[in-house]
Amino acid sequence: MRATATTVIILLLVLSQPQAQGTPPGTPLTLVTREGRRPVPTTVLSGQELIALDDLASLFQVSVREDTLAGGLTITYRGRTIVASTDQPMASVAGRVVALPAPAVRAGRRWLVPLEFLPRALGPIYDQRIDLRRPARLLVVGDLRVPRVTARIDAAGPPTRATIEIAPAAPVALAVDGGRVIVRIDADALDLALPTGGGGLIEQVRAGDQPNSVTVVLSGRAGPARAAATEADAVARVAIEVPSIAPPTAAAPATPLPPPTSEPASPLPVLTASRPVLQTIVIDPGHGGEDVGARGAGGTEEKQITLDVARRLRTIIEARLGVRVVLTRDEDRAISLDERAAVANNGKADLFLSLHVNASVAPTVAGVEVFHLRLDREGEDARRAAETQAVSLPVLGGATRTIDVVRWDLAQARHVKASAVLAGILEEELQEQAAMGPRPLQEAPLRVLTGANMPAALVEMGYITNRAQENLLRSDTYQASLAQAIYDAILRFREYLEEGRTP
Repeated sequence: MRATATTVIILLLVLSQPQAQGTPPGTPLTLVTREGRRPVPTTVLSGQELIALDDLASLFQVSVREDTLAGGLTITYRGRTIVASTDQPMASVAGRVVALPAPAVRAGRRWLVPLEFLPRALGPIYDQRIDLRRPARLLVVGDLRVPRVTARIDAAGPPTRATIEIAPAAPVALAVDGGRVIVRIDADALDLALPTGGGGLIEQVRAGDQPNSVTVVLSGRAGPARAAATEADAVARVAIEVPSIAPPTAAAPATPLPPPTSEPASPLPVLTASRPVLQTIVIDPGHGGEDVGARGAGGTEEKQITLDVARRLRTIIEARLGVRVVLTRDEDRAISLDERAAVANNGKADLFLSLHVNASVAPTVAGVEVFHLRLDREGEDARRAAETQAVSLPVLGGATRTIDVVRWDLAQARHVKASAVLAGILEEELQEQAAMGPRPLQEAPLRVLTGANMPAALVEMGYITNRAQENLLRSDTYQASLAQAIYDAILRFREYLEEGRTP
């Protein structure tokens, strides 16, 4: 009886201890260094992915000890110290406090910290850069070439068209091997963001069998695929076109030539070339860098959604309209509101579109909304002045040149009518592809629009705080439909501008 009671007590003590192993993540984390790759053990406790400090000690040559006086754990690397709190989600890094998603936690005989501890706390005191890329499950240490590789299917067709983007750009080698297109990228590793399914004559886009490659698997109905690589704005793009197998057709009978005539041919009409109304379009992916924008409950960040849609839209516009498209940012970096307008103005853009994602304290609010600038009294005065006032400047030869002068921060004043038309067309086209918000078309004094010296509008592509819409915003299908609707609106707005052009 005494032995049985002792066994029960020991079992209860074991069960009462926190479990060290937790739940392994669905996809393991991979450490990428100059020396190669290796898996990093992590565990999930209470919905938080954690890494053990003793594993960090072996991976990064740090020393760890409990510090009762400091009220936490002390992690030291070459004389530099981090104190991680065990009751608050924070750490002190060389005297500077950084926030963490969770405090250090004891599990059995081990101490664990959240994955964000690596770039936020260890990164500032470590000798090499530490880059945690959660979506790709990569932990990159050092200045390695790890471009983000994004693939999408632009049109189901046939022909089916797809685009693979590598940012920052890296050398690309292409091969068409039977029913596959193989894209080899010169890099140390790849941060892959590939679609989960195919479309049209493309069955799948997946990681390649060889390191640092992507394979596009074609269907049995696909004809010979064509692929070409280009580079612009520090991004390499691979455009893939897959036709269907053409059925055999009978040769058409030759059409006899018309008999010769002795009458002189009519002279060809003389064509007068005019400047296209749309030569440059600037697309502004909102937020970036430390400014993540709105964040959904599932962890989706506004800055990435806006960049993904902007890249899709650029590809469609360049391929179908042949106009120049500039992104205010083509990577995850911070850029001020005034700089965004300056990119458009300096690039002499004919159109400015700013892309954003909305948020609300009410999780049920959803839908797309379009904004154009509302002028205050000062702006209205500037608009009227721009219509009537000009300045004459002397030029060589004794002549003068007349130019309009408007304060840079009121540059949008002269374009408010055209911007309102643009916003209205955007609202009409977007409602064909997506559910609209409670106020689908609005005027507002938005700073990002005030300095744009061309027609401009802002699109809120959905409410990321709505769980269903957050999932939509992440999907390739929804992003493609948004890009298509905006492209259709640009076509209609171009017609509006052409109709209003003075002969």
